[in-house]
Amino acid sequence: MIRIEEVKSRAQRKAFVELPLRMYKGNEFFVPPLYGDEMKMFTDKNVYFRTCQSAFFLAYKDDKLVGRIQGIIQKQYNELHSQRRVRFSRFDSIDDQDVANALFDAVASWAKALGMDTLCGPLGYSDLEREGLLIEGFDQLSTFEEQYNFDYYGRLCDGYGLKKEVDWLEYRLFSPEKRNPMVAKLAKKSLDLERLHLAGPEKSRKAFINKYREGIFRCLDECYKNLYGVVPFTREMEDQMVSQFLLLVDQRYVIVVLDESEKVVAFGLGFPAIGQAVQKSGGRLTLPTIIKILKTVKKPRSLDLGLIAVLPEYQAKAVNAVMMEGLLDMLEKVEYCETNLNLEDNYQVQAQWKHFNAVHHKRRRSYVKTL
Repeated sequence: MIRIEEVKSRAQRKAFVELPLRMYKGNEFFVPPLYGDEMKMFTDKNVYFRTCQSAFFLAYKDDKLVGRIQGIIQKQYNELHSQRRVRFSRFDSIDDQDVANALFDAVASWAKALGMDTLCGPLGYSDLEREGLLIEGFDQLSTFEEQYNFDYYGRLCDGYGLKKEVDWLEYRLFSPEKRNPMVAKLAKKSLDLERLHLAGPEKSRKAFINKYREGIFRCLDECYKNLYGVVPFTREMEDQMVSQFLLLVDQRYVIVVLDESEKVVAFGLGFPAIGQAVQKSGGRLTLPTIIKILKTVKKPRSLDLGLIAVLPEYQAKAVNAVMMEGLLDMLEKVEYCETNLNLEDNYQVQAQWKHFNAVHHKRRRSYVKTL
């Protein structure tokens, strides 16, 4: 017998957060989120409480915990796009269609009672959260920014009647055998003709962030506003993102392009890949885990490409070449970079990877169903 419970108590919250840690224990490809960040989700420290409604559900079969799911009504997104969507997120289930159906039904019933008419996901509160169901690349290590899932999850989504809405592709980038000299020439020409320059280093990562954060977030809002699932940044969202990634920011792996007035017109962020550093602790920031993270940040084996953006008015002015030259320079310091998610129809971004030795190794999917 399958029983669904809405998460209310502290014990249920703990069970919700720890279920994937139990399900994927010993899985070499699974990378957990930070345990503390997941627990904050249920408190007033979750900045998305101001812009979202959310519900959490647990599934039990014969009194054994076998699944979980979160429903999110992203009010910002629905208002901007005149839609009535509910997102599902943090979906985990044993390989049992009845369990999966019960979890999806729980979110659907909750959302329909609030006037929603469409179920989509996996999507988080914003595109800064983990999103997309892994459908290719089950033998690849997840990045810290991604969620891993077993290969049967796609079948469970199909079995519930969910259909593909979008796919994201992911690439692993290695240095090319020989760098194309035209990229460097175009980059220099673009900087000269457009009277642009690269941001120089600051005394500390905190000073660097404080100096450029406003410009970076405004550039990000402008460039990402029409992408799937994206919502504008609030000040609270910006503060949360900065606090979460402050430790990982290394000026060696940041590109910021400025105009004559010091306005940010393009930027790229690469983060030291800390996935393996947090695996053993289940995302808990124990002292050994903190030491591993600090060692990884100091000398990373690989980088996760976090966010890359070029203002639309500069995209036809070879500023992309500046960004590619910067990424090529980064790659000389590490073994490889992970691109994370690229929308499958974003051909402009994917075309940039021709300058690298690029391997397409993962695919993720967001589903949709009319309620």
